[in-house]
Amino acid sequence: MEAARFRPTWQQVLGRGLYLGVLAAVVGLTAGLFATVVSLTLTEATAPPPWVWLVLAFGPPVVGALAGVLLRPRVGTEIGADGIRTVTPFGAGVQPWSRVVDLRAERRGARTVVSVYLESGGSVQLQAPYSGELFAADPRFEMKVSALSHLWRSHRFGGVPS
Repeated sequence: MEAARFRPTWQQVLGRGLYLGVLAAVVGLTAGLFATVVSLTLTEATAPPPWVWLVLAFGPPVVGALAGVLLRPRVGTEIGADGIRTVTPFGAGVQPWSRVVDLRAERRGARTVVSVYLESGGSVQLQAPYSGELFAADPRFEMKVSALSHLWRSHRFGGVPS
C-alpha cells in the first residue's frame, strides 16, 4: 500500500515535452534543409512542398507535448512501507527504508530536485517532485518535500520527534 505518490505537474510534463519537441524540430529542420540543398545542388530535383517544412517545424513539439501528457502516469515517485520507488517509462527501482540515510532538496542545474542518500554512499535523484523555472515550477514543492521528509523519518526512526 502506498503512503504517497508524487508525479510531475501538468505544466512540467507539457514543458518537458515541448522542450524535447522543439529540439527535435530544430534537428529535423536542419537535416531537411541540408538534404534539400544537397539534392538541389547535385541533382535536378525540385524543392519539397511548403507543407513539409510546416510538419518538420510544428510536428515534433505537438508530438512531444502529447507524449509528455501520456507518459505522466508512468513517471514519478511512490512511497510505501517497503521504501521509495522511482518510476520511469523504462522501469522502476526501489530503495528500502533501511538503506536510506538522508533525504534532501538540492539545486541541480536550473532545478531543485530531491535526492535520496543511501548507506552505500550513493544517491538517487527522485523523478518527482522537482521545481524549476517557467514550466518546471511547482508551487507545492516545499510541501511535497516536507511530506517526503516526514514519511522518511517515520519509517527510519519510528516517528517524527516533536
